[in-house]
Amino acid sequence: MTTIAVVTGGLREPSSTRLLADRLAGAVRDHLPGQDVQMPVIELRHVGRAVVDAMLTGFPSAELEQVFDTVASADGLIAVTPAFNASFSGLFKSFFDVLPEPSLQDMPVLIAATGGTERHSLVLEHALRPMFSYLHAVVSPIAVYAATDDFAGAGAGSLDQRIDRAAAAFVRLLSACGPRERPQEYAAELGEMERLLGGLK
Repeated sequence: MTTIAVVTGGLREPSSTRLLADRLAGAVRDHLPGQDVQMPVIELRHVGRAVVDAMLTGFPSAELEQVFDTVASADGLIAVTPAFNASFSGLFKSFFDVLPEPSLQDMPVLIAATGGTERHSLVLEHALRPMFSYLHAVVSPIAVYAATDDFAGAGAGSLDQRIDRAAAAFVRLLSACGPRERPQEYAAELGEMERLLGGLK
């Protein structure tokens, strides 16, 4: 079984960011025919308060630990953020700031972003790709940026093609990387957190 976690940083409902994440996930699934694929979706707005609390206290809640475990246990990751001021959203960045650092080690990651106009498309190369590289992930070479017009305007057909190309490249990367084991450092870090929390009781 292959597990691909989908992290979406959309702040509203309905969200174009979630829509892009769903379309990428569907395209990736289409490129994995006949395989047992699980794609748990993590909408960061649902755990936003827990993310802020973890930043302030240094300790994640049980709910957030479960989310961390979902990400760290996956074979791959699809990460999609809205673009704000030519960068990722604060919530999206904060989540990866509090995620235990070894979680994404050697993990194939497909990055994508949404924004009002094409002006923010460089967020993929200037913000997302460097961050995931720093976290020791293996970032897929083809990323997707979708502006508002790409969903319903003249760019809709082009977006479908770009999503398909990105999904195909990501699946090739998954195959090249092979089965993934959770980093031992992740379990050690969580164990230390639990030990510290136990001492506070």
